[in-house]
Amino acid sequence: FSRVYENYTYLCAMSKVKATYHVVFGTKWRRQTITPEHRKDLYAYIYGILKANGCYVYRINGMADHLHILFDLHPTKALSAIVKSIKLSSAQWLKSNPAFPNFSDWCRGYYGYTLSSEHIPSAIEYIKNQQIHHNTYGYIQEVRQIAEREGWEWHDDDLT
Repeated sequence: FSRVYENYTYLCAMSKVKATYHVVFGTKWRRQTITPEHRKDLYAYIYGILKANGCYVYRINGMADHLHILFDLHPTKALSAIVKSIKLSSAQWLKSNPAFPNFSDWCRGYYGYTLSSEHIPSAIEYIKNQQIHHNTYGYIQEVRQIAEREGWEWHDDDLT
């Protein structure tokens, strides 16, 4: 038994995990409540949550009604737990912050998918340029494209 245990310990010490996620979620009912002049404060707050959970953050950006977050998930964390932590904590912060007077809540769900290392630079650019590409199409079209590309079934109430 001790020999098996020693081998197990050795194997665990050698484990390497990289899980890069692109997560997207919006405000309740897609309301335009994330003010442009204060959105970087929100991003810094979310960055702190992710950092405290051992996640590496590549990029956070968004629009008045949604966010994109690109990060490496810590191997001991579950994506659902991290997203729940981000949404609950940031919602409390937003509701108590006078810079976001119209924020009521985040939508119920989120979109999250993994990326291979070679796709990280293009995802960073995509997230960085949110304000530019949303001149062409809106949040609904964006997440519908993500859903179709990832092979997910689309439901109209996904964004409520």
